[in-house]
Amino acid sequence: MSRDTHPGVQCPHCQSHLALVPVPGNPASGNSAVPPIPVVPITPKEEWQPPPVAEVLAVYAGRVKDSATASRGAAKVRESLNRARSAGTQRRAAQKTARRTPKSA
Repeated sequence: MSRDTHPGVQCPHCQSHLALVPVPGNPASGNSAVPPIPVVPITPKEEWQPPPVAEVLAVYAGRVKDSATASRGAAKVRESLNRARSAGTQRRAAQKTARRTPKSA
């Protein structure tokens, strides 16, 4: 019997044929000499949740805002964003000129 005409069960995802195997210890299958497989209790998986925001921010509760450090950090972020923006503009311009085909005369 070819694999294509096999009348067995198919996997709903990949449509491959699945073989039906008798369960050990099942009296209907005639394999009662094989001891049954012990059943392991299935414990539900715990969903991971992030800690509460108040708990995370409690570390920073007693700190004073240092405006000089904050302004230096903001300036660094602005400079980095501007560099990235100009690099992207230059890259797009280079791609646009590379895509243009020279017009034949």
